[in-house]
Order: sequence, then structure tokens, then C-alpha cells
Amino acid sequence: MPMSREQIMTAAIQHLNENPAASMAQLAEAVGISRATLHRQFSSREELMVALGHRAHEQWHRAQVNAGMAEATGSTDPYVIDKAMHALLLGLIEVADEYGFGLTETAMAFHPELKHRSDELEEREVAFYAAAQRAGLLRADLPVRWVSNTVYGLLVTVRESLRHGDVARRDVPRLLLTTFLQGAGPRRSS
Repeated sequence: MPMSREQIMTAAIQHLNENPAASMAQLAEAVGISRATLHRQFSSREELMVALGHRAHEQWHRAQVNAGMAEATGSTDPYVIDKAMHALLLGLIEVADEYGFGLTETAMAFHPELKHRSDELEEREVAFYAAAQRAGLLRADLPVRWVSNTVYGLLVTVRESLRHGDVARRDVPRLLLTTFLQGAGPRRSS
């Protein structure tokens, strides 16, 4: 039974997370199809990366929606914002785990359509983190883009830590949340 485009993309993602620089030939072999079959679906590696980028952005958007981020951005209730922030961070962990290779894939970062969509999604998060700062949940003395970039950096850390086996998958939510919300410095007694 031939593999569907979606099945090929899913298998390619799994291999790219292990070997982000994999060639089309290596991807075809890892997926278990011929290079000709892969090229019938995606004429080039760039076309495959763009398709995977769109898919990753849809997951990113879904994480924002499922967290209630838009509603929380418009709220002044710290509880609502805090709940959304935890849900967003946990949702982003799932996206980073599944599409981790895309966090550092430069071809995806410079494709105009993907860049535009990424910028849109990031702007929504920046507005959300600004709302969290106003609600006193995040430090107001940090530039809001620094906060957003910190989350991105932690997601790259998730990807690398899982790829290298440095942490157990079950520990990632706790590690990301405590690192983001409490930092990596020693705990200070009051």
C-alpha cells in the first residue's frame, strides 16, 4: 500500500529530528520509500521543508488557541493569564518535541511565506507575554521580546535535550516551566 503525503511527512519529521541535515536520499531511505516516490510528492528538499513548516506553524497556532492565549491577552485577571501561560508552554513543548528540527532549520526561517506566518504567531505571543508582565506574572523589567526569545531558546533546549537523551521526556514540562518561571539560579531563602 503506497504511503500518503501525510504519512511521508510524519516519517520525515521523525528522521529529521534525529538528523536535521538529512538529504532527500536519506529521508527516502528512512521513510522506506524510493527517492522517485519522495520526489513525486516533493520535488525538492526545500519544498518538503516548506510543507513541514506549514504543518509546524499550524501546530504552533493550535497550541496558542488551545491555551486560550488570545482571550487571556485581553484579560487583566492574573489567574486567567497564568492558566493560559502554563497551557501555552506545555503546548509549545509538544510542538517542539514533534517539530524540533524546524526550530533551527534555516531554510524554513527564510522562506517568505513561512517567515510571515512565524512573525504573526510570534507577535501574538509577544502581546500575550506583555499582558503577563502587566499582570505581575512575569518580570516587567525585561524587554518583552527577551521573554519571547527565552521561551524559544528553552524550546531549542527541549529539542536538544531529548535528542541527546539528557532528560527524560516526562521531566520536560517541569524543567521548562521551572526554568522559565524561576530561572536557573540557586533558590534563595526568604
